[in-house]
Amino acid sequence: MRGWWQELAGLVLPADCAGCGAARSLLCGACRGALGGAGAGPVRPQLRGAGPAGLPPVYAAARYEGPVRAVVLAHKERGALPLAGPLGAALAAAVAAARAGAGEAGGRGGAGELALVPMPSARRTVRARGHDPARRIALAASRRLRGAGAPARVAPVLRLRRPVADQAGLGARQRRENLAGALEVRPGGVRLAAGARIVLVDDLITTGATLAEAARALRAAGLGADAAAVVAAPSGSFARARC
Repeated sequence: MRGWWQELAGLVLPADCAGCGAARSLLCGACRGALGGAGAGPVRPQLRGAGPAGLPPVYAAARYEGPVRAVVLAHKERGALPLAGPLGAALAAAVAAARAGAGEAGGRGGAGELALVPMPSARRTVRARGHDPARRIALAASRRLRGAGAPARVAPVLRLRRPVADQAGLGARQRRENLAGALEVRPGGVRLAAGARIVLVDDLITTGATLAEAARALRAAGLGADAAAVVAAPSGSFARARC
């Protein structure tokens, strides 16, 4: 597990840009701009046939390619904790797009408090990484949203109820089978999220299996997800969402 000195070093020592490798810059202006959320919009999983049942509307801030992919992986797998700030800003842009989309669809739009529900990680995974990437990014996004006047808080109401296999390398059907029934609302979770507009949040969407399972677990507890928001999605996901 990372020590306090590692986090401090990551904050104060110069480093190459996590997105493009530019010298002495944690994140250069161009790569920070790629995470600015200017292209935030609706996305759909790139699948043959229908997407996973119960998947709420999903919004992403950026395309998962090039510098964006590099930054997500540097934060998630290599523990570059200061990157949570710009990734959180991107996630906040996706949440804002989700709020706008709900308003256009005749929903509650910008009304009410937002509860950002991060996708849970297995304890062994959190220990191996030294942090919980989805929750850390969600916290940064909630701060960003509150700073912009949107009432938002993080509500970590979900947990794994059984072990699941590593999703890497699994196809869409295998991912659905791997995650089926794997999540549940933790004790006290209903009270924690009650009365708020729930937005499921994660760093990335691929097949949508994780977000669909999270939505199912919420419904089983009497809650509902208004939408889902992620930092990034494959480029083709945006094109299909506009069809």
